[in-house]
Amino acid sequence: MTINPGARGVAVTRSPVRTAALAVGATFLLVGVLGFIPGITTGYDNMMFAGHDSEAYLFGVFQVSILHNIVHLLFGAAGLGLARSAPGARAYLVGGGAVYLLLWLYGLIIGQDTPANFVPLNGADDWLHLGLGLGMIALGLALGRRDTR
Repeated sequence: MTINPGARGVAVTRSPVRTAALAVGATFLLVGVLGFIPGITTGYDNMMFAGHDSEAYLFGVFQVSILHNIVHLLFGAAGLGLARSAPGARAYLVGGGAVYLLLWLYGLIIGQDTPANFVPLNGADDWLHLGLGLGMIALGLALGRRDTR
């Protein structure tokens, strides 16, 4: 539990679900920024706006594009915004986790060398999306039922 000084010196506590959503959102923001840094993103000179032909890889593993990085930035900003309330934080974690599970399935179904892979996604992305989806849903459900602040 984090204690923050509130208005008029009153201690305000941040619920665990809000803290989790804040941490997840901040992580997505960081990943979005790192995707635009040469060296951290290999093949940076070959990054495309979108599409499976982008040859840029975050940490040399996860295929990225400009669109992919922008999605991470927007998803992170949404997490920071929704972390302002426990219901918003829970919705971000559970809803965002569901989106990532859908992305995992999408990546498995469409394959990597197809125009439908417009984000783009590779095998490492697919399995990361599975872990993120399950983890975010678990956090939202486990922490979200305790608090409504």
